[in-house]
Amino acid sequence: MTPDTTTAPALEDPHTEPPPPACVMCFNASDPSGAGGMAGDVATIAAMGAHALPVVTSIVMRDTADTFDQHEIDADAVAEQARTILEDVTLAGWKVGFLGNADNVSAVAEVLSDYTEIPLVSYLPNLSWMEEDALQPYLDAFRELILPATEVLVGSHKTLQDFLLPEWDSERPPSARELAVAAGEHGTRYVLVTGIMLAPKAGKSSLRADKGERGSAAPPPEQYIDNVLASPQGAITGEKFERFDTSFMGAGDTLAAALAALLAAGSELQPAVGEALSFLDQSLDAGFRPGMGHVVPDRFFWALPPPEEGEGPEGDMPETEPEDPQSKNSPRRVH
Repeated sequence: MTPDTTTAPALEDPHTEPPPPACVMCFNASDPSGAGGMAGDVATIAAMGAHALPVVTSIVMRDTADTFDQHEIDADAVAEQARTILEDVTLAGWKVGFLGNADNVSAVAEVLSDYTEIPLVSYLPNLSWMEEDALQPYLDAFRELILPATEVLVGSHKTLQDFLLPEWDSERPPSARELAVAAGEHGTRYVLVTGIMLAPKAGKSSLRADKGERGSAAPPPEQYIDNVLASPQGAITGEKFERFDTSFMGAGDTLAAALAALLAAGSELQPAVGEALSFLDQSLDAGFRPGMGHVVPDRFFWALPPPEEGEGPEGDMPETEPEDPQSKNSPRRVH
């Protein structure tokens, strides 16, 4: 008699560990304010349900109002941090923030070059606090070494214009597509441009507060800013927000880290950008002021308790209940 060669379904091993969350390596500065830098990356990626692998590139001296100086980390130490954990952990995404100096840019680029299939989200912050003799070599190295590996470059409209189109002399500001064309010449596939000023529009419903990195004097009523994902072929998607007289810090790092986590988890680019912008919007709407400077995003807004009946903003509670982390429209990714 021929033996039965069919295999019974394997019993699920109760001791089998569940798969880990997507791991995202972040190259960024240590920011003691907790608003941006490495602290912002770790909080954001955790809030999105992924796991951060933090590599410190610089120690920044700052408070909630201004950045004053930095203590640079040796380039070999930066590379060793990354390579040590990469020998152990499977990586799903990269996020590059402030790298400190041109030598560190080179060291990070060398690490990135060994994992070209993993999506990279790069964020270029406002670095006007740096001395010119350090700033220009840093930007040149970033342009030459980081942009060719970058899937999405994130930055404010003003910062990206100064970086990508420093000779721009038109009376009108460059469009997101024109910035994407300039970035594309260095190998970057997409740009996510924040803080694009739009003309005031009467009667349009508002969304959330100012999503720029820095606030300014009170704007005209119902003035809007746009946030646009673009390729060299044109604008792809984006979100408009009403601008209010509020200043934030850490917004750009939050947006870039959220996008990196979503891409690492397997999301397609266009919905990931929409979800990351929504996450940023809600983080800033729930933001708080820990010191005498700017408002810090609350990346764990979804963990706030629901408001008591009849309580509103005056009771320091949100106007609406936070989203269920398990709901399909929630930016919170639970693994």
